[in-house]
Amino acid sequence: MRIGDDDRPLDGGAARAWQGGASFSRANRLYRLAWTIAWLLLAAWTPPPLRGWRRLVLQAFGARLAPTANVYASARIWSPRNLSMEDHAAIGPRATIYSMAPISIGAHAVVSQGTHLCAGTHDIEDAAFQLVARPIIIGARAWVAAEAFVGPGVSIGEGAVLGARAVTMRDVAPWMIAVGNPARVVRERRIRFDPA
Repeated sequence: MRIGDDDRPLDGGAARAWQGGASFSRANRLYRLAWTIAWLLLAAWTPPPLRGWRRLVLQAFGARLAPTANVYASARIWSPRNLSMEDHAAIGPRATIYSMAPISIGAHAVVSQGTHLCAGTHDIEDAAFQLVARPIIIGARAWVAAEAFVGPGVSIGEGAVLGARAVTMRDVAPWMIAVGNPARVVRERRIRFDPA
C-alpha cells in the first residue's frame, strides 16, 4: 500500500501543531469528513449480516477488501483508503482503526472487539511535535484479542496472538503469544489439527 500526498502528515512547524494547527491537508480532512458522514448514515447502524454492504461503503472510500472480509458496524476507521484486508479477515465491534498510515490485515486474522490499531504518534523530542505515521501489519491467522493496543510501525506476525488488553509498541514474531503491558512473549502458539 502506498501513501498518497494527501495522506502524509503536514510539517508540524509550518502547520503550528503546538497551537492546534492541522496535521493533514485540507483535501485529507474533507475526505475524512465525507467518510465519517457516509459511515454514520450508511453503515454504522447496520446489523451484522450486512457485512457485504459495509464492504461496499468502505471500498467506495478506497479500502482494499477481499470479498470475505468482515468489518462490524461499530468499528471506527480513520481513513479507509489506508486499510487493506485479505480473505476472511475480521475487524470486531468497537475496534478503532487509526489508519494515518497503511494498516493491512492478513487472511483469517482477527482484530477483536475494542482493539485499537494506532498508526500515528508524535515525535516528542521535536520542537514542532511532528506527527509521525507508520504502517501496521497484522499477519495471516494472527489474533489481536479484545481491547489490545498495537502501536505505529508494529507487525504482528503470522499466527501470532496479542492477548486481551495487551499493549505492544514492538513486533510480535510469527506464532508467538504475547500478553501484558508492555506485552511480552510467553510462549509459542501450537495449532492442534484433527487427525486425518
